[in-house]
Amino acid sequence: MPQYRRLYRSGGTIFLTLVTYDRQPLFMQSENVSKLRQAIATVKAEMPFDILGAVILPDHIHFLWALPSEDTSYSKRIGKLKVLFTHSLHGKNSLSKTVSVSRQKHRESNVWQRRFWEHTIRDEKDFEQHFNYIHYNPVKHGLVRCPHLWEYSSFHSLVKKGIYSSNWCCTCQNKLPTIPNFDSISQTARE
Repeated sequence: MPQYRRLYRSGGTIFLTLVTYDRQPLFMQSENVSKLRQAIATVKAEMPFDILGAVILPDHIHFLWALPSEDTSYSKRIGKLKVLFTHSLHGKNSLSKTVSVSRQKHRESNVWQRRFWEHTIRDEKDFEQHFNYIHYNPVKHGLVRCPHLWEYSSFHSLVKKGIYSSNWCCTCQNKLPTIPNFDSISQTARE
């Protein structure tokens, strides 16, 4: 059985990717986005953390989380988030009849891909690359032409705070955007 190694740094900032099972486009439905947001709010109330950036795409989610000092438990938060969202879809004690025997054995549903991808942010440059990656991701996947056109992103609140300009990487004015450089982000996180 593979050994998964994760870096746990007290008070760390973590880039996370969660993917739906078989890349189902669960988040194309606004009610599922609402259920996800409720699950996140519940987890934050029980185990506080800050969401510095987020984007919800049809079949996956990217986050940048900042943990409280002396706290390393992002895995517990992800596990709780997955369970709460899954229960909101299927109920607490029901598994879909299409769940494989292997997934039933591990008490997994057909909602989330096993595990998740994480990257502990090393420095300001690393933070900026992942932060921009999150907000450009809907454009990268061809879902919209400009970041401001994607509804389920922290981009809008960051524009209000003055962190991004409203036309960041925008092509609406028929001009070529300045595409952020994401070379340092692994291929795994790009999916």
